[in-house]
Amino acid sequence: MIPDAQLFRDIFNASPVGIALENLEGQPLFVNPAFCSMLGFTEDELRSKHCVQFSPPEDAEKDWDLFQQLRAGSINHYQLDKRYFRRDGSLVWGRLNISLLNSLPSPLVIAIVDEITDKKTAEEVLLETNRALEAQAALRQSREELLKTFVKYVPAEVAMLDRDMRYLQVSDRWCADFSFDSSQILGRSHYEIFPDIPERWKQIHRRALAGETLRAEEDRWDRKGRTTWLRWEIHPWLNLEGVPGGILIFSEDITRRKQMEEAISRMSRNLIESQEQERTRIGRELHDDINQRLAMLAIELEQLQENPSEIRSRVEELRKQTIEISDDVQALSHELDSSKLERLGAIGGMRSWCREFGERQGIQVEFKSPEAKISLPREIGLCLFRVLQEALHNAAKYSGVRRIEVQLREDAGEIHLLVSDFGRGFDLETATEGRGLGLTSMQERVRLINGIIEIQSKPMGGTIVHVRVPLRSEHSQGAAG
Repeated sequence: MIPDAQLFRDIFNASPVGIALENLEGQPLFVNPAFCSMLGFTEDELRSKHCVQFSPPEDAEKDWDLFQQLRAGSINHYQLDKRYFRRDGSLVWGRLNISLLNSLPSPLVIAIVDEITDKKTAEEVLLETNRALEAQAALRQSREELLKTFVKYVPAEVAMLDRDMRYLQVSDRWCADFSFDSSQILGRSHYEIFPDIPERWKQIHRRALAGETLRAEEDRWDRKGRTTWLRWEIHPWLNLEGVPGGILIFSEDITRRKQMEEAISRMSRNLIESQEQERTRIGRELHDDINQRLAMLAIELEQLQENPSEIRSRVEELRKQTIEISDDVQALSHELDSSKLERLGAIGGMRSWCREFGERQGIQVEFKSPEAKISLPREIGLCLFRVLQEALHNAAKYSGVRRIEVQLREDAGEIHLLVSDFGRGFDLETATEGRGLGLTSMQERVRLINGIIEIQSKPMGGTIVHVRVPLRSEHSQGAAG
């Protein structure tokens, strides 16, 4: 008969599962070869360690709590799947069974560990596979929903359509810009909502459904009696099979920008035409007036050469004619050249020009400015000077009055120029629709210095041209010159 101790030792050593006998302090007293093989340590190395030292840090606290309960006698058995450190630092999974042996003279703990690494790995692979399949199924169901959510809340004109060009989702901006509620268009055909879509756009939609991405920086859409300009981009959206499930239309209404571009182009043409008309006017004045007077002066001088006896009596008259011609040439020069502003400053230059203009036209131009001096930046002074010239020319030509009032003042950080007459006036709406070149020129000049021009007029009620320009604080003091 084999002694019980020897039988126990033979079973202990031959067991295919790891077995360790520990004291209540968690110190291994005996370990079998299977346990040593599983962890890669020798028996002596294992006996020199505490049982918790084989656990990863995130598991050690739980292991120690359970062992403490075992020591306290609150439990006498527990089982769990846990990880163990091997000697090479790798981890293995084991199914641990712990039992308290109270029948011995000194209580001991027996730990039986069955390695289940392959089983755990298979379970994790299966779990990950199931998660991937679930995620793929969820993605299959939610991909369109996520795309719909994006479309609805993106701050731009966006529409999501299926392969039959039916609306799946639209952004709030799309609804606002096209004056629709989403409930009115979801599920309906794009071509039903917009029956006037050009055929070329339908061809573009078909190309996008075939997988192309297309875009246009600007495109014209003539619809319902008005023209709309759009910048658009069309993308196919793909399902999980990689096949276009429909298209996304990104759109931006650029009609206002195009109108502004056209207005600027029209204004530029008007300004060029205005310049040409001004050149024609100056040429006519030089040819029909000054040139003719110079020709007459030359003829009279030639006549004096033939009749020297008349020189004494006619010299004074010829001198006056020469001075008048010189004054008119100088006045014409002043209209073209702003050098007087450089010499006299903005206020002095405008006051001097008003006086000269009134003398030439035979009318009274009363110029009023504050006693306190105002310093104007050159660009503001030049703008006000040109507006003053245009306004006085118009008043002298159309108002029929012999007195015009000009006022220049500063108020609340703004410079104000007012040109007033009490003459015939005109219909402002008709003049605005006609876009007279002088009015265009004044408005554009004032706009370039961030100012505002207002014109008040009515038939037989006179006209007031009022310009307001903001002044920076550094321009509110100093000498005007």
